[in-house]
Amino acid sequence: MSQAEISIIIPTLNESAHIGGLLTHLNQNAHKRGRLEILVVDGGSSDDTQQIAIAHGARFICADRGRAVQMNTGAQMAQGSILYFLHADTLPPVQFDQLILNKLSNTCEAGSFRMRFDHSSRFLGLFAWLTRWNFPICRGGDQSLFLTKSLFESSGGFNENYRIYEDGEFIRRLYKLTDFDLIQRPVTTSARKYEEKGLFNLQFHFGMIHAKRYLGAGPQELYAYYKNHIEPPNPRRGNL
Repeated sequence: MSQAEISIIIPTLNESAHIGGLLTHLNQNAHKRGRLEILVVDGGSSDDTQQIAIAHGARFICADRGRAVQMNTGAQMAQGSILYFLHADTLPPVQFDQLILNKLSNTCEAGSFRMRFDHSSRFLGLFAWLTRWNFPICRGGDQSLFLTKSLFESSGGFNENYRIYEDGEFIRRLYKLTDFDLIQRPVTTSARKYEEKGLFNLQFHFGMIHAKRYLGAGPQELYAYYKNHIEPPNPRRGNL
């Protein structure tokens, strides 16, 4: 098989409930499966994530725990000239690979998709609707992120000091480095954390994290707030 054009990098930690469905979805909805390399970069799962990923044909890579570390590790080992960072509970649209190639062939070096939740809440629908606008404040990792590998390397990649908000910090740097663009087709992301924590409660705390970051809070302060208000440490949960 010829070398892959797009390397899909999926960080995982105990994602056995979702990884099989995602990998099946990617294989069934790619325009050309042969142009893809799929890397599942795991931070030490204790469930069946590894077995499921390998059974679905993904390349399984072990890394130190932490989504920034895991995604940087995947990028270093990726063979494609395009990197596509995707959460384990997010499903891209039909022919997502061709949509990415079309966008990057048009002078664009980085971008993301719009987003929708797998939930009927109008409250969540409002925040999903905001992702159609091309402003840094409307971006997040659950919308998925694609960029050229050359830009990833020149930018320095994800800042591994961030235990949370690593996607937001990196995307805001990309907006300063290049013409960041959007694909106006949505990925579908899971609302599982909202269902567990409460829709309004979780969105309030996410809003506080964004506000703290804009006011100058560093990675340790953001992580401390996350631990105190959103998710106490629990090794059996999935990735941050």
